[in-house]
Amino acid sequence: MTNEISRPRPRLIRVIPLALAGAALLLAGSPAHADAWPSKPVRMVVSYPPGGTVDAVARIIAPRLSARLGQPVVIDNRGGAGGAIGGDLVAKSAPDGYTVMLDASNHAQNPALRKMPFDTLRDLAPVSLLVRVPNVLVVNPSAPIKSVPDLIAQAKAKPGGINYASSGNGSAQHLAGELFASMAGVQITHVAYKGGGPALTDVMSGHVPVFFASLASSLPFIQGGKLRALAVTGKARSPALPQLPTVSEAGLPGYEVYEWNAVFVPAGTPAPVVERLSKEVAATLREPEVRTRLEALGAEVIGSSPAELDSFRRAEIAKWTRLAKDNKIQVD
Repeated sequence: MTNEISRPRPRLIRVIPLALAGAALLLAGSPAHADAWPSKPVRMVVSYPPGGTVDAVARIIAPRLSARLGQPVVIDNRGGAGGAIGGDLVAKSAPDGYTVMLDASNHAQNPALRKMPFDTLRDLAPVSLLVRVPNVLVVNPSAPIKSVPDLIAQAKAKPGGINYASSGNGSAQHLAGELFASMAGVQITHVAYKGGGPALTDVMSGHVPVFFASLASSLPFIQGGKLRALAVTGKARSPALPQLPTVSEAGLPGYEVYEWNAVFVPAGTPAPVVERLSKEVAATLREPEVRTRLEALGAEVIGSSPAELDSFRRAEIAKWTRLAKDNKIQVD
């Protein structure tokens, strides 16, 4: 009798761990798992060096996001290769919610221009589109270019004879100029600098006449008369320069370019964590002080869902891939 009772016991011992394992898997994918996150500091990899607009956006957002999450959000600048170095680091990080990336427009432009060490769409999951900022087409005040039609007419009269500056090969400013030339049917010559600051300095000095500048960095010089603004590159006029037309209004219909910043995480990060992070980022962006400081950079504050950011980045990748292919643009 005793032997008959003892036989089933091994089966019970095997079943109990399986049941517990199943329950653990359910808990891992549940909202309760997101509630437990974060239990330690979160690293925010900024894919550009300190001091630029991308870094400024990160430093405005990080302290308030930290307060909402209840854990420090520690900024880690990993610049280089147009954001690809930071992107590679995050793409290969553990998908546990403790490494996030604040990236910029090159997220969508790099796949069209460079041989990448990771697959942007496969390896980085979208969280939220933070802001987008139009460029502003500026010229040196002494240049005989008063408007967008002037620039197009002079470029047509002298193919390749007008130079435009950028912050580097493959930069947002470089591609803004390439898109302008392609849509206008003109040739303008790209002059790459090692950063937006040196490019801006040379345009103000008269060494290069044209620049598709960052609105945030060029605005004080426009207001001070050191640069002549012709148009903004967005779909609508900028509240920072409401009197200034868009490039589309001013003579090149359909032209639209933004620099933008967004948050991504390694692919495979648990969905509840991604959803909570997206909601906390959006709530941070709604804080009046955060919004005011971002708008002072000329930014349109957004705060999208993960799905909205995914649709946006796919459209951006397709746009710049077409441009690069049609115009044989490549960055080594």
